[in-house]
Amino acid sequence: MPNTPAMLGYGATGLFATPAVSALQRQWATQLFEGVGIARWLDDEADIDLVTALSGSGPAYFFLFMQALADGARELGMDPDLARELTLQTALGAAQMAKHSGLGVDELRRRVTSPGGTTEQGLKILEREGLHRIVRETLEAAQAQALILSKALGASM
Repeated sequence: MPNTPAMLGYGATGLFATPAVSALQRQWATQLFEGVGIARWLDDEADIDLVTALSGSGPAYFFLFMQALADGARELGMDPDLARELTLQTALGAAQMAKHSGLGVDELRRRVTSPGGTTEQGLKILEREGLHRIVRETLEAAQAQALILSKALGASM
């Protein structure tokens, strides 16, 4: 199943097929899902649950982070409309840089982070509060729920 950004042609879909599915059928499925974004074939059906946690639920995680940025700016005195506009453009710009620069996100982050600068100070808070751990636990919880739901769906069929 594609994720919600597929509505705009930016979907991210993981696909799996048993050996009974022909190469031509796989090609058709690829073309269908690439019509709404990217499609990547998975070697193991069990990976579908992690794809669901990452790509299916992922837009909501980004929306929450964007909301937190805009809300934080508003709470610090910024006009709400300006906070929203700047947040959206910053997210879009960062995503485009990550996609088109040819650099990894770790390198892009390093290039934005000046020693002793504002970005470094903000990143220290995110790291201190365990952003990586929080995200990993988020993915684990969503993956576990995807497994529960897929088993329930399989049992009802």
